[in-house]
Amino acid sequence: MEQNPMPMSLKKIFLPVLFFIACHTAYAQYTEVINSNRPGVSRSAFSVGTGVAQFEVGPYIVKEKHTPLKYEVSGFGIDFAARYGLLLPQLELNIEGTYQNDTFTDNRSLISSEDKRSNFKNLTLGAKYLVYDPYKNAGEEKPNIYSYFANKKFSWKSLIPAVAVYVGANYDTKDNPYTAPDVEGFSPKVMVATQNNFASGWVMVLNLSKDKIGSDFSEFQYILTLTKAINEKWVLFGETQGIQSDFYADNLFRFGGAYLWGTDLQLDTALTFNTKDTPSVFSINFGVSYRLDFHKDPKPDNGVSAEEEAERKANKKRKKKKKKRGGDDDSGGSKKQKKEVQEIDFDDED
Repeated sequence: MEQNPMPMSLKKIFLPVLFFIACHTAYAQYTEVINSNRPGVSRSAFSVGTGVAQFEVGPYIVKEKHTPLKYEVSGFGIDFAARYGLLLPQLELNIEGTYQNDTFTDNRSLISSEDKRSNFKNLTLGAKYLVYDPYKNAGEEKPNIYSYFANKKFSWKSLIPAVAVYVGANYDTKDNPYTAPDVEGFSPKVMVATQNNFASGWVMVLNLSKDKIGSDFSEFQYILTLTKAINEKWVLFGETQGIQSDFYADNLFRFGGAYLWGTDLQLDTALTFNTKDTPSVFSINFGVSYRLDFHKDPKPDNGVSAEEEAERKANKKRKKKKKKRGGDDDSGGSKKQKKEVQEIDFDDED
């Protein structure tokens, strides 16, 4: 099958975004532990960091039932993503998709008929860029060491989110049972992702996207995710996803959690459902995220890396403490020597 060339609408989206990326100088933070988009389906505003290759996969089982049209779907699938931080700390390239294999059962007649289906529900190659980071100078704000509650209280600054833009290209094969009839070949996708990091381990992520642009069945989606860190290992989350198009519309809800197994490995699980019967949706997934961390902090203008600077400061601090202890010892020795001299003089007078 001959593939469709990249449409002009896609070029018009890609070129301005690439130019913006080349000119903008926003700041992004590399995290010491893995930063995964799982277990939800929303996309974080932050990238994985330069030199980091990250893989996120999640097998799932799904069951759908459409009461008015009298059909059922039962099967399994896997969603996946590969992410890589390239050139700039705030830039991330990624490929993501969902592959499903199921059985479609038509119950409209006295004898049910079954149809085996399998294909990519979506397959997208794209780039995400962090355009604004309100947490850039967060390290300069020192915590209040005299008040535990002062550090836990709500901050109005946390209402200002980090903002990222995403642009991608979908690819859909001909006669795909999971897409609209006229959707085939390449089509653009754009998205804005925001992220708020609140006190006490609360994080809110919002995605607004426009998908399959240029087709008769273009799709708008919103995803709102709220996560809560229970401790350094466990995270719980809740999520709502709205889908609106002439081909398919739904409101999905997800709940689940994730477990951090080391700095580079995360395990997760989630439950997805909706509240309608056109069709009803029920899905359970289990996922894993793993990263290959080759990140190196860039050296500043003085040619000294962040690690080297931290080690230099630590050595300087140790020297000061050692010098201070040495001075105290000398002072103590001088007092002791002076006392001995006084005792000797007193004996001489006798």
